[in-house]
Amino acid sequence: MGDMFCFQCQQTAHNTGCEGSAGVCGKKADTANYQDDLVSALIGLARAVRKKGATEKSDELMLKGLFTTITNVNFYNDTICALIDEVNKEKEAIAPQTDNYDVQTIWDGDEDIRSLKSLILFGLKGMAAYAYHSYALGYTDKEVQEFFYEGMEALGEEHTAEELLGLVLKTGDVNYKCMAMLDHANTETYGTPVPTTVPLTIEKGPFIVVSGHDLHDMKLLLEQTKDKGINIYTHSEMLPAHGYPKLKAYPHLKGNFGTAWQSQQSEFHNIPAPILFTTNCLMPVRQSYSDRVFTTSIVSYPEMVHIGEDKDFTPVIEKALDCKGYDREKPLKGINGGSTVTTGFGHGAVLENAGKIVDLVKKGKIRHFFLIGGCDGAAPGRSYYTEFAKTLPDDTVILTAGCAKYRYNKLPLGDIGGIPRVLDAGQCNDSYSLVRIALALKEAFGLGSVNDLPIVYNIAWYEQKAVIVLLSLLSLGIKNIHVGPTLPAFLSPNVLKVLTDKFGLGTISTVEKDMKNLIYENNDGKHVPEGIGDAVRG
Repeated sequence: MGDMFCFQCQQTAHNTGCEGSAGVCGKKADTANYQDDLVSALIGLARAVRKKGATEKSDELMLKGLFTTITNVNFYNDTICALIDEVNKEKEAIAPQTDNYDVQTIWDGDEDIRSLKSLILFGLKGMAAYAYHSYALGYTDKEVQEFFYEGMEALGEEHTAEELLGLVLKTGDVNYKCMAMLDHANTETYGTPVPTTVPLTIEKGPFIVVSGHDLHDMKLLLEQTKDKGINIYTHSEMLPAHGYPKLKAYPHLKGNFGTAWQSQQSEFHNIPAPILFTTNCLMPVRQSYSDRVFTTSIVSYPEMVHIGEDKDFTPVIEKALDCKGYDREKPLKGINGGSTVTTGFGHGAVLENAGKIVDLVKKGKIRHFFLIGGCDGAAPGRSYYTEFAKTLPDDTVILTAGCAKYRYNKLPLGDIGGIPRVLDAGQCNDSYSLVRIALALKEAFGLGSVNDLPIVYNIAWYEQKAVIVLLSLLSLGIKNIHVGPTLPAFLSPNVLKVLTDKFGLGTISTVEKDMKNLIYENNDGKHVPEGIGDAVRG
């Protein structure tokens, strides 16, 4: 196969696109091209379904296929090619002789059309991850599932830029329903998250580290390791598992190992325990721990042991017992030190304290909220988010979700009247909780728009789930969102101008400049140093 082209993630080369023999993420050109072939086949499947109707198999394949092409999920050509064959077979069973669509046509096409179709495609990929997690728990939504076919079919059709912009916003709107479905699925299955302090010390003895996002896999592993003398530790985006009552009820769910995904190659070096990857983010595996990496679900990597659909984690358990773990207690430090972190501040927990929060705002104790969620990454410029959090005034509260929190969740920022200054709602999909919190505060203060709240949106992005969260925020009419550390490479100048003019979308600069602009001036130049307290106290 030929050279690759991929610009779907924040770390794409030169912020223009990865080309040649490999991407910055470690994905080889042939793997990237097979993933494009899978997208092409999924567009064909969407065409077939739109003609003749969906099947249970087509629904599963659409979610599984799109999720497979998210950054840092699947590096294994054999599993990607096998999935392409499955998709083509199902397409022919539904509507024989339906053509696939060559996604290369999008990459080679008009710059603005490419930009808008990329927003739709990458948004659908992110939404597929959320829908797939819901599906694993037995929850589906007809409107959400049908939109995957509508959106994918549109990628293979001729549309005006105006039509595609409407579809971009519809993608965000449908995803808001999808995130609500996943929130419902998680809380119904595992209980409403509660604020929880999570230790960062690894106890003596055998243990397993669980990475990714899949709470269903976590529950199954906890059950299979019960009474076996093996402790379980979360990693990166699995940290919020500690907040769910039915998961934290397992006494051997002990704590959190390490920080965000981009540090795994150093943090897993010579680790005396297995690591189970349930979803992204998996990085190219290094030899110093390669015999201890296990994958499951849609994650796949050459020569790594894969746990199949039977979810029998015996190989992982046996590896943990064989490795024996550390011979003494091992404290681990985060990016900013500390021995514990907190999580579990979803909308259920925060809104229980809504009265206290409203009172603190009215008294001028809390003047601003900062929504600093999203993805972490390896770019040196991401230290911006640590410095930004350190520099925030003492009368501000950070609302966060996703692995970007590791940049500041161990900072000693304290609390305001008993409300922690960092409220971690959970995984990236738990951005839904942050929106619920914002909407509830709007109602509590009797405001006409969520944009009237003293909330600053300063979002870090890396992959496609952050893209779909952004689209959902835009679909809700939320304005003046700042995205960093760079704007997506797939935003053309014209499309960016439309989003800037319509929504005030922008990017970050320096901490000093952004602190001045984001706290003391809104995008209309109005001075707002006192937050909303002045407006509601009288």
